[in-house]
Amino acid sequence: MTTNNTSNSFLSEAKSIVLDNISNEQFGVSELADKMHTSRSSLLRKIKKHTNLSASQFIREIRLQKAAALLVETELTASEIAFEVGFSNPSYFTKCYREYYGYPPSETKTKKEEEKEEEWNAALENNDTNEAVIKRSNINRYIIAITSIAIVAIIYFFKDHFTSSKSNTNKEKSVAFLPFENLSEDNSNLYFINGVMESSRNNLQKIKDLRVISRTSTEKYRKNPKTVSEIAEELQVNYLIEGSGQKIGNEVLLSIQLIDANADSPIWSEQYKYELNDVFELQNTIAKKIAFAIEANVTPKELELIDKIPTKNLLAYDFYLKGLEHQNEQSEAGLNKAIVNFEKAIEEDSKYANAYAQIAICYYYLDSNKIEKKYLDKLNEYADNALLYDATSELPLIAKALYYINTNEFKLAIPYLEKALEYNPNASSAVLILSDLYARVVPDTDKYLTYALKGIKLNVGANDSVSKSYIYLHLSNALVQNGFAKEASEYIEASLKYNPSNPYAPYLKNFIDYANNKDLKMLTSKMSIEWQKDTTRADITQELAKMYYFQEDYTNALFYYEKYIDILATNKIDLYPAENIKIAYSYKKMGFSEKAEQYLKKYKDYLEKDESIYKDASLAVLYLYENMPDKAIEAYNTFGLHDGFQYWVLLFIREDPLLKRLENHPKYEETIGKIEAQFWKKHNKLKETLEEEKLL
Repeated sequence: MTTNNTSNSFLSEAKSIVLDNISNEQFGVSELADKMHTSRSSLLRKIKKHTNLSASQFIREIRLQKAAALLVETELTASEIAFEVGFSNPSYFTKCYREYYGYPPSETKTKKEEEKEEEWNAALENNDTNEAVIKRSNINRYIIAITSIAIVAIIYFFKDHFTSSKSNTNKEKSVAFLPFENLSEDNSNLYFINGVMESSRNNLQKIKDLRVISRTSTEKYRKNPKTVSEIAEELQVNYLIEGSGQKIGNEVLLSIQLIDANADSPIWSEQYKYELNDVFELQNTIAKKIAFAIEANVTPKELELIDKIPTKNLLAYDFYLKGLEHQNEQSEAGLNKAIVNFEKAIEEDSKYANAYAQIAICYYYLDSNKIEKKYLDKLNEYADNALLYDATSELPLIAKALYYINTNEFKLAIPYLEKALEYNPNASSAVLILSDLYARVVPDTDKYLTYALKGIKLNVGANDSVSKSYIYLHLSNALVQNGFAKEASEYIEASLKYNPSNPYAPYLKNFIDYANNKDLKMLTSKMSIEWQKDTTRADITQELAKMYYFQEDYTNALFYYEKYIDILATNKIDLYPAENIKIAYSYKKMGFSEKAEQYLKKYKDYLEKDESIYKDASLAVLYLYENMPDKAIEAYNTFGLHDGFQYWVLLFIREDPLLKRLENHPKYEETIGKIEAQFWKKHNKLKETLEEEKLL
């Protein structure tokens, strides 16, 4: 930047004003002209005359020079400094910085030290050597003295700040967006303000270091009088984001603040005025500012995902936001209206991947819980188009997964959902679906628990008390299956607290209690009480029969097994086929050999189709029934090599009367001990992982 004496006053004033507004990325040529009480054209002429730079270049150079000073003087990262000096995009900041200085921000301190060294060497060469050395020595002593005083002063005056920063770093980075207030005179603009909020949230969700609560969890606070502290406690977050906005003509105005929920005070706030053409930049900026304000670790890949623009067509985006508003109505009429708007978005932008994905998702929900699937072909078509135009966002991947779920090809759905979480680790819909799949149709106990824990942290606030009861029931089941019996007790109590009438919670609670106290007779007594509440329940009836079977009380075991058989026949269902060998053995012990053979055959038929990890354990029980102990040992050894079997195996394996036939076998303890050791090895590894991820 070149200057002369006549221009000093003008340029100094201009520079001072830019520095006063250095962190405001919206501060540009027009704003500088207003502050200097001159016209834009006059400002441009003067800056060009005195610096040979355009006005925007002049402002950018001041920003870059300030950035260089901060890089030398502070420990802030380059990304943090980018925002401090008014660059909303750290990548663009790095590009400009490299072009101006010839090296990236990361090399600034080294380069400045090299420049100082070169200056001193030049002084030694060009001036009297002794004078230069004395001067250098005096300056060094001065720097050392000043630095020492500064360090003491900083430590003394800012020790509380350092303590605060340390605790802030250790605090979980959990965030919830409260519904933004629409300040537009036209209430029909609510969908747009909601869309800006939702897109900003979605951008923030792409950062793995953050836990960002789902929209469905926060929507209920739109007109809720609760305090910040109360909301944060309910959602279990440390930070809340409040905002208000309005759409006026071709501009969007937005006020936003980030609140530390523990202190109940704002830690960052900003007002934005953007043209609609720049709405994506606005949403991206909000996400990045929030992330850096709470010191989140943001990777370059995550920044790239945040900066990705879904469409360049604003009219298409407007239709998309209207579609989202209807989709969130959660009704068949709302879904159909949403599809119309998403289709209009595609008419404006034929490569709008998220619009295709949302149509597919709407068709999934229109077919949900229906025997006849009317929209499978459309669901698949729109999901494929979404992936064609963008395979690196979560929505197209989730859409394709939903197609496979509706075709009952659950194993094919899982890779798409897990890939979606790579692009959006906080995608609560993907997390909840995975938890359900790993619980029911593709059994995997540790993944079931992992996703159940993630789901409850992201989405539990979205539900009423009855739904919460089932969520906690779901989680307690996942915990106990993985051997976390004490933790399961806590959540099953929460399930009963939210809905004392939940018919499944007492049933599961009885088994969780058994996992903690190992009292089989007490469990039998409790299950008898549950059975008397509803004698038509197949699940409780067969469990009660099994309890008597384990105690070798075959009279009572058969009494309940036959009631269980009647329930299956009445309802024309076939549940728990693995129980058939226990039924067969009970009949055999009571002298009903024909009945025993009938159920033994059913058990063998079941084994031929069984592809689960439990097949070898089930084969071992068959070998014991047929008095082949060595084959049983061999089968148990094979089973013991598997990962992910449920804790119930350990809790009841030694109680089975058939297994007691092995107690005198020389390899009995070694074999069963290996199964138990394998489970606890996996349990401990899972516990370590969950604690590292702050899920447990």
